[in-house]
Amino acid sequence: MSIFTPTNQIRLTNVAVVRMKRAGKRFEIACYKNKVVGWRSGVEKDLDEVLQTHSVFVNVSKGQVAKKEDLISAFGTDDQTEICKQILTKGEVQVSDKERHTQLEQMFRDIATIVADKCVNPETKRPYTVILIERAMKDIHYSVKTNKSTKQQALEVIKQLKEKMQIERAHMRLRFLLPVNEGKKLKEKLKPLIKVIESEDYGQQLEIVCLIDPGCFREIDELIKKETKGKGSLEVLNLKDVEEGDEKFE
Repeated sequence: MSIFTPTNQIRLTNVAVVRMKRAGKRFEIACYKNKVVGWRSGVEKDLDEVLQTHSVFVNVSKGQVAKKEDLISAFGTDDQTEICKQILTKGEVQVSDKERHTQLEQMFRDIATIVADKCVNPETKRPYTVILIERAMKDIHYSVKTNKSTKQQALEVIKQLKEKMQIERAHMRLRFLLPVNEGKKLKEKLKPLIKVIESEDYGQQLEIVCLIDPGCFREIDELIKKETKGKGSLEVLNLKDVEEGDEKFE
C-alpha cells in the first residue's frame, strides 16, 4: 500500500489532463482548461499560462508524481519542462463525457454554420438556414470527428448532402480582363472551370463576367497570370451569388 506524503503528492483543481504512454508507462501533465488547444494552434505561447505545474505525473487525479528514473528511461532526460512540452504537443487530452458531448455539439453547430454560409439551393439561389442544415446533417447521421477541423468537415458534409438534397456551394462572380490576342485561346482553357458566362465584350480587351465554383478560384487565377504573363486581370465582383431570403423545405 502506497503512502502519499507532501513530497510525492500534489492536489490540483479545475484541471485538463494530457496523457502520453511511453516505455510501457503512463505520464500525465496538468493544464488549465481551454489552454491546450491554444498552445497547439500557436495562439498561446507562454507555457506558464498552459501548465498548472511543470511537474510530470503518473496520475494527476491522485497527485502521484513520476519518478526521475522513469522519466529518463522514457524520455532520455529528467528535464520536466521539456517533457511537459512533448506531452503537451503529442499527448491525448482527457475530457469528461459531459465536456466531450458539449464539444461535439458545438462542432456540429459550427459545421452546419459553415455549410449554410457557403451553400445555396442551386435552383432558387437562396441560402439554407443553419437549423435546416443541422436537421439535414442529423438525417444523414453525420458523425463529428474531433481530430478534423470544422472547415474540412463542412466540405465533407456538402458532398454527402448533395446526394440527399438540392445543395451546392454558392458561385463566385468574377470579371476577367484579358489581352485580345491571348483572350480567345485562354477562354477555351478557362471554359471547363466556369459554371456560367454571363457576358462577353470584345473591345481593346476581352472582358468576361462569369460565375465559378469557389474551389476553382486559385486555378483560374494562376492560369490567367501564366497565360497572359501578368497582362490579364481577375476581379471578384461577388463572393457569393445568392438571392435574398432563406430557403425553406415545403
